[in-house]
Amino acid sequence: MTSLDSSIESVRLAARAADKLKATDIVAFDVSGALGITDAMLIASASNERQVLAVAEEIEKDLYVDGGHLKPRGREGVEEGQWILLDYGDFIVHVMHDEARGFYNLERLWRDCGQIDLQLPQAPSDDGRQDAQD
Repeated sequence: MTSLDSSIESVRLAARAADKLKATDIVAFDVSGALGITDAMLIASASNERQVLAVAEEIEKDLYVDGGHLKPRGREGVEEGQWILLDYGDFIVHVMHDEARGFYNLERLWRDCGQIDLQLPQAPSDDGRQDAQD
């Protein structure tokens, strides 16, 4: 398994942790070709400061417990709860308040990079019905 493959698996684990705590708009980008400092960026949103912190803590917990005792090299923004950055070296996690995410629009920075398939479960349709299978 390459370093990038390992990073992608860790990013998927982090995305599942964020999804578990109802984070929204969870996306990740393969930035390995564009940046020399990291392989992947994960972005997730939450609607309030408490949820931002809870999502970041769940990601840290799951990456430690289920991800081979991974610990972030750095943590920023925990006190404010608007934008928490978890730096794992090979990948970086951004958990952002909805308003901060809209303002900074990080996706525009990596729009030329490939998006990572996070393999998250699909949300049910809005009307509660399942689509008919052919």
